[in-house]
Amino acid sequence: MGQVTDRAAAQAAGMDADRLDALVEELDAAYLASGKLPHMHMLLSRDEHILLSVVRGRAREDGAPLREDALYRIASMTKPVTSVAFMMLVEEGKVALDDPVTDIIPELASLRVGTTDGPALARPMRMIDLMRHTSGFTYGLQRQTPIDAAYRALGLDEFQQRRTSDQFIASLAALPLEFSPGEQWNYSVSTDVLGVAVERLSGLDLEAFFQQRIFGPLGMKDTTFMLPDAKADRMTDAWRLQEGGGIVVADHGARSGWRRTGCFHSGGGGLVSSVADYHRFARMLLREGELDGARLLMPETVRQMRTNQLPGGGDLARLSRAMFSEADYQGVGFGLGFAMGLGSGEYYWGGVFSTYFWIDPVQRLIGIFMTQHLPSSTYPVRARLRQGVADAIVKRR
Repeated sequence: MGQVTDRAAAQAAGMDADRLDALVEELDAAYLASGKLPHMHMLLSRDEHILLSVVRGRAREDGAPLREDALYRIASMTKPVTSVAFMMLVEEGKVALDDPVTDIIPELASLRVGTTDGPALARPMRMIDLMRHTSGFTYGLQRQTPIDAAYRALGLDEFQQRRTSDQFIASLAALPLEFSPGEQWNYSVSTDVLGVAVERLSGLDLEAFFQQRIFGPLGMKDTTFMLPDAKADRMTDAWRLQEGGGIVVADHGARSGWRRTGCFHSGGGGLVSSVADYHRFARMLLREGELDGARLLMPETVRQMRTNQLPGGGDLARLSRAMFSEADYQGVGFGLGFAMGLGSGEYYWGGVFSTYFWIDPVQRLIGIFMTQHLPSSTYPVRARLRQGVADAIVKRR
């Protein structure tokens, strides 16, 4: 397999290179060699220096090997990008976290709770509710209530909506909320609604805003909502778990649904990206809003985003009603766009295709793991990654 860790860089950064290599080999044996996952690209940096970058497995069903510059459907790893975009507008004074959502999206003024003729909201839905998933919206994939079923019937979870942004909002406005805003936490289409708010506040569609205000300044050249034809050869296949075991291709890279121009840009899950690009985004966050002279956010804003914002300072174990999300619940809070460990200070999120990133601002660590297997709840890869990296720290900061 060859050496995967830059041993000199790891030693200089206070990391145990042998343990990092052992972690990679463990993941390879447990998930790639066993056929559970098709491939993996794992990157680890400390103080922004790359200590480990491993690329293994097959990118496509035909056996083509995974490339260093492979492109991935990052799904809900889009959410932190949309959250950064919104906070840029907060800093500009165009909106505030406590503003009612109806100030920007008036179509949601008649929402009820539980049923379409149920009780009115106990308080208005605020922009912060969209950012921390306390809005009362849901995902059809939660599969717990009649409201979830209505989302599934309407296809409101789909990354490639046939609706425009306005039509998406109109569909949501016709459905009730699961609970009154601020009362509970439920993983949901909240960030898609937040993306619509960004569009309306800025006067740009989400693709244009991201490219002009985030991706361009950060040098993220491969991150977009639609896969360009010129880059189609770099797009991986995506696999899904079959009911009887094993995996089957769910979306072919060569003719991926992400190659079609959509009517709606999903701020909750629509982006395609690469490991190199997302590492630049994560470095900006680690540096508290700036990278290579391009400042997107003020340091205090990034610190606010990675601070628990759940009502009463609670954790997801107490407040969540979600059947599915991209985080564990016990001892886990939620800020403005991602989850965080209430004791460790790490913040993180992932996507339904099993992509994942985490940032440790104390230890100055960034980890990124890319593969294309859904659902992401199938295997405990993320917890093992973070624990394995923590065990490899020799010199603490």
